[in-house]
Amino acid sequence: MGWMADETPIPAATLIVMRDVADGAPELLMVERARGLVFAGGALVFPGGRIDPGDRALAAAMEGEGEELAARIAAVRETLEEAGIAVGLDLPARDVVQVRTRLHAGVPLGEEHRAALRLDALVPFARWLPRNVPHRIFDTRFYLARAPEHAAPVVDGTETVRAFWASAAQVLAAADAGEATLIFPTRRNLERLARFASFEEAVADARAHPVRTITPWIEARDDGEHLCIPADAGYPVTSERLDQAVRA
Repeated sequence: MGWMADETPIPAATLIVMRDVADGAPELLMVERARGLVFAGGALVFPGGRIDPGDRALAAAMEGEGEELAARIAAVRETLEEAGIAVGLDLPARDVVQVRTRLHAGVPLGEEHRAALRLDALVPFARWLPRNVPHRIFDTRFYLARAPEHAAPVVDGTETVRAFWASAAQVLAAADAGEATLIFPTRRNLERLARFASFEEAVADARAHPVRTITPWIEARDDGEHLCIPADAGYPVTSERLDQAVRA
């Protein structure tokens, strides 16, 4: 679907789960979306999705800014749904499977999970609102979070068909070799994340660049049209040729 001026963006949230590695770059939790999905089908992405009414209902029962809380809850929920990892949710291992099963059945996180939520574990990293894209418009908040100890991802088999740990540089290299597909926002965020030697470095960078909404624009240059983002938002690469950019 093409973009229409009166279309309202869909609020969404994404979680960048990181784990430090003793002798290498931090690894990120990546999931591969099923090819049949309308948005980013077949692409490697961070776990995430739209903010659901259940997320807002739980947020309304908590103290704080409602939409921000709902976004964090959505990021926690989607990561558990898509990859089977509980981040920002302090549950015994035996309960994680049960809660995930209920989520897949359409039962949202509820008041009974409120005490287990650790939303402060999520660090705001970015916010993207693309326009003029061939799919529904998403207003997506990105968060950083440290991976739980010994976290092993498990795909849901519906939206995600693969889940794995890899460094940002490894994912970028796979895409450059034609072995993976990355949509424009994911590539830009991976390039930013590839500079960090630890989770703490990523958090420091996030705090040094207050989050503001990034809406890419098309700019004509000598070598053709480029898809561009602001130069002062913390990203080392701020443009890509439009005919090479993947816009889902």
